[in-house]
Amino acid sequence: MTPPRTQQIPVVVLAGFLGSGKTTLLNHLLRNRAGTRIGVIVNDFGSIEIDAMTVAGQVGSTVSLGNGCLCCAVDASELDTFLETLTRPSARLDVIVIEASGLAEPQELVRMLLASENPHILYGGLVEVVDAAEFDATRERHPEIDRHLAVADLVVLNKTDRVGEAEQERLRERVVELSGPAAVIPAVHGRIDPELLFDPALRPDGEEKIRQLTFEDLLREEAGHAHEDHLHAAYESVDFTSDIPMDPRRFIAFLDSRPEGLYRIKGFADFGTGDRDNKYALHAVGRFLRFVPQSWARGEQRLTQLVMIGAGIDAEALRAGLAACRAEPGPATPDAERAMWGVLRYVQQEPGDVREGADVQETAAEA
Repeated sequence: MTPPRTQQIPVVVLAGFLGSGKTTLLNHLLRNRAGTRIGVIVNDFGSIEIDAMTVAGQVGSTVSLGNGCLCCAVDASELDTFLETLTRPSARLDVIVIEASGLAEPQELVRMLLASENPHILYGGLVEVVDAAEFDATRERHPEIDRHLAVADLVVLNKTDRVGEAEQERLRERVVELSGPAAVIPAVHGRIDPELLFDPALRPDGEEKIRQLTFEDLLREEAGHAHEDHLHAAYESVDFTSDIPMDPRRFIAFLDSRPEGLYRIKGFADFGTGDRDNKYALHAVGRFLRFVPQSWARGEQRLTQLVMIGAGIDAEALRAGLAACRAEPGPATPDAERAMWGVLRYVQQEPGDVREGADVQETAAEA
């Protein structure tokens, strides 16, 4: 029997050099959270505008944003301590965003998260925000940006309204060259669809129907929804469903060779005779991959159901690739169990043990 699993909160690292717009993006996420409770870890409260916060911000402080979210000011040495605070059940958070500026190099933050012994967190990706209008000048002042892009899972090419179409395409091609398989999406004023980074929270009926009007509500009423309606155009979402089990070896080979621009994969995989007792929840972001076995419910239809999110991806090619991963019909064999070894490499064995499931991302972080 599979032991019960601890609910894990995705932790997203938000990085970018001064002026790139990462704080604007962070405030955009907080204003458009759609009921999702966000924990924010920053090193300067003064940059967080939500709910007219007037606190000056001191390291070691935690402040409620008044809309179900929390904000912590920390230094790198206190990161684990505050993650422990934010992941307590009483905080009731759905996602945590770390603004990397002033804390550490982004790849060091990624290493810290992957090596953390906190069983309540799950790596949610490294998002690098780039100022399109100042990209070349930023690279001259901060050549380390190339290293940051090389380990990013998602690159937001921000302030694209300040450059022409030809220049934007040149910059996109250059960023793609530097960031490798990362998805690259354009943005204006840091406005990206929050669903790129986290799934909207599903609340029990009535939990948030009767509540005080928040700063987020007022902003949305004042600004309307027009500027948000097109956000999904920057990326694509592709779904795949199969009632035929997946072949573990073929499926792992597909995941190991997933194309550039494919940022997130989420859902469940059925491996049939490889493990009749469990379906496998799949969480992939950038180069990071994790499987979590979960017992089939009595009477549950056995399906593989996946959603893939990215930019510049070929939907039909992805569906065809997954269709080719379906297993041939036949009885269980010892080879079917051996074929699961590739999947089990990406299953967290013990609370806090992320090494096996994170080898690809750690390799990238060392680049």
